[in-house]
Amino acid sequence: MPTLFRLLALAPALLTSASTFAAQLTALETRWLAAAAPVLDYAKTLRLPIDIIVQPKAGPNDVPLAMGFADGRCKLVLSMRGNPHAETILASVADARRDVLIEAMAAHEVGHCWRYAQGSWHALPAGFTEVGQEVADNPALLELSKQMRETRREEGFSDLVALAWTQRRHPDQYGHVYNWMRKVRDDQPTAHGSHDTRAWLHLAPHGGVFAAGAGPFEQATALWSKGLLTHE
Repeated sequence: MPTLFRLLALAPALLTSASTFAAQLTALETRWLAAAAPVLDYAKTLRLPIDIIVQPKAGPNDVPLAMGFADGRCKLVLSMRGNPHAETILASVADARRDVLIEAMAAHEVGHCWRYAQGSWHALPAGFTEVGQEVADNPALLELSKQMRETRREEGFSDLVALAWTQRRHPDQYGHVYNWMRKVRDDQPTAHGSHDTRAWLHLAPHGGVFAAGAGPFEQATALWSKGLLTHE
């Protein structure tokens, strides 16, 4: 199974307005956008700066849904045309149970946007500092390790957002979404790699772990901080 929630950094020159293709969206694009609509509507109430982008042709390493940043705005990018992953990523899931997973994926990506909009991208919460010291002869290896660590933390946060959102909107589907996410993360090729979020998923085996009454980002933040303390 391919890495599902890989963050895609896009140059502005590669961004194409979704409105250009609005009348020509494929059935698959329409389904994904419809499933993501509740998350996007919620993001709109928070005034998150999200643009929806439809790529006319997916690149060789593109995932179906990703969040990029350009010009101070978040770019939710659909890369489905000519992308075999768009057809296969949910192939093992019954058709009737796919939309809730797409919605969770959208919540994950909006979690990235929320962090970006807060000015907290790749930043630790207040009161947290890096501990320990890595040693390597090659400075590039140290920088690569730092980038991997920062990406893993952001992915962990957004996985928790996806689960908090699911508990908020589809509590009866929480186990379905959680088990699927666990499988995706268990299939990572490298333990403790940039998308190995299992340290955080272990903290949320059921929806009851999320604080009642809080928003999904705040709910995720509490568990995310706990994961930083115990596993990072």
